This record gives sequence, C-alpha cells and structure tokens, in this order.
Amino acid sequence: MNEADALDALVREVRGCTVCAPHLPLGPRPILHVSTTARILIASQAPGTKVHEKGVSFWDASGDRLRGWLGMDKDQFYDTSRVAILPMGLCYPGRLPNGGDCPPRPECAPLWRERVLSHLSGLRLTLLVGSYSQRYVLGPGSVTERVRAFERYLPRFFPLPHPSWRTGVWESRNPWFAEQVLPALRRELERAFGD
Repeated sequence: MNEADALDALVREVRGCTVCAPHLPLGPRPILHVSTTARILIASQAPGTKVHEKGVSFWDASGDRLRGWLGMDKDQFYDTSRVAILPMGLCYPGRLPNGGDCPPRPECAPLWRERVLSHLSGLRLTLLVGSYSQRYVLGPGSVTERVRAFERYLPRFFPLPHPSWRTGVWESRNPWFAEQVLPALRRELERAFGD
C-alpha cells in the first residue's frame, strides 16, 4: 500500500470514530482535510456548529477571517494537495454555559493526531491556530506572547490567534498583528509553497 492509500484508509477509520459519542451533543462527525502532498498544516481547535453541519472545516465567519489573514481564497484554502486542516478535536464538542464552544475532547488528539501526521511527509509549516493547538504542541503559554514572538517558532511553526469574532477586538488592541505578523505569515506561506 502506498502512502496516499494508507492515509485514505486511516481517514476512513478516523471518520468512523465514535470514541467520544456519549459526550458530543450533535453526535460524532470527525472533520479533517489532509493529503500526503500538503505543504501547510492548519492545526486548529475543533469544529463549530456550522462546520459540523456542512462537514467542511472553517466554513464560517472564522474561516473568512483566517483566509483573510492568509491571503487565500476558498479554492486555495481547500486545496488539500497544498493545505491540510487537522483540528485538535475532530468533532463539535458542544457549548459552554457562557456561550462559547467547549474545549476539544481530550481523547481526540492523542488518539489520532500523530497517526495522521505520520502520513503528511510534505509538510513545511504548521499554523498553530488558537490556544488549544498551541498548548498541545508548545506547552502552556500566552497566545498573544507567542504570536508576537512568532519568529522564535519558525521555520516549523507559526502561532496565530483563533480567528473568532472576538479576535476583532484583540486585533484592534494589537495593531502590530496586522503590521508585522500578517506580512511575515504571508512570506512564510510563499516559502512553504515554493519549490
């Protein structure tokens, strides 16, 4: 079995996962977009309700914001031959009492992440989007401090805030993000996509 076929078989296994089913208010629907040739990995947190319904990662306003940061249109963003999307939690985890989404289920990343990543041999850059992915990969720390010090994590990782609607306020308070981080992010994407 070649690498692409092995990844396809693994993705079918992942999509059939029901490990967290008793804890998922909308039931299991693992969502990921991967290929053996992807150069960029978007490591995010977990699908929201719109993504769960559609079955496509970042099919919501946060996806619009993230694509704006990356300077990509939807065709580029969803081209799995170049861009992989692997959240820390593959299914919608439910809502918190305060209205935000629950954290990704703790079972998910340890069960699937390394197995999937072992087939993504073309990766050149991983975007760590939000606190959950950053904490899982880098350990405890401040999202703002990591994003400000993004160069420390290059060339392998590029930390980003989660692109939720709340981030609009954060961006207005941190103008250095648009002035310094986003141009550097786009340069790193060009480097990763280049030959």
